[in-house]
Amino acid sequence: MIELIEVSKVYQRGSEAIQALKDINLQIASGEFVAITGKSGCGKSTLLHIIGGLEPVSRGRVLVDGRDLARLLEPDLTRFRRDRVGVVFQSFNLLPLLTLKENVALPRVLQGTPYDLAQQEATRWLGEVGLSARLNHKPHQVSGGEMQRAAIARALINQPAVILADEPTGNLDSVTAAQVLELFSDLHRRFQKTIVLVSHAPEAGQAADRVLRLRDGRLLP
Repeated sequence: MIELIEVSKVYQRGSEAIQALKDINLQIASGEFVAITGKSGCGKSTLLHIIGGLEPVSRGRVLVDGRDLARLLEPDLTRFRRDRVGVVFQSFNLLPLLTLKENVALPRVLQGTPYDLAQQEATRWLGEVGLSARLNHKPHQVSGGEMQRAAIARALINQPAVILADEPTGNLDSVTAAQVLELFSDLHRRFQKTIVLVSHAPEAGQAADRVLRLRDGRLLP
């Protein structure tokens, strides 16, 4: 499902070259739930963005769902990100003027799905994450945990091959964070999605099939 081969990423800041990732080799099977942990600044988010086609590599190859991302032209890469990858961000990224149902329906609307059908699908996925009573609430009217649940529903609505979660519990208290991790585990069991979750919190690995540790841009053995 996901294969990284000798992947390195270097950012150029003026005359300084900053190496965020160093010779990453990684295989993740279809339907596997992998947690990547490490301290802030170790390269976790960069690695996740590369898997999602959000950033190019400096060196190496990235294959996801049968596609070599380095060989995709921008229109194909845009479609890949839209249709094959669902992303859950630490900051939720919900549009404040839309209801939760409208936020969740938006990816389907952007795909060209009729509005009424997109709304029906959003209602279904919000139900899957326990938010049937919050369909018409706006983000400021719900808790942080409920906003993250809505963001997870939004990531799922396009039925992506891969779910990427970037510090999904970073803005939550410990109790709510544990509930969100349990939700990921439950969704993984029920829908057999491939999930890659990165977090600086060691407890994030408790929900996963496999835990990898990243330090200074390298995967630890």
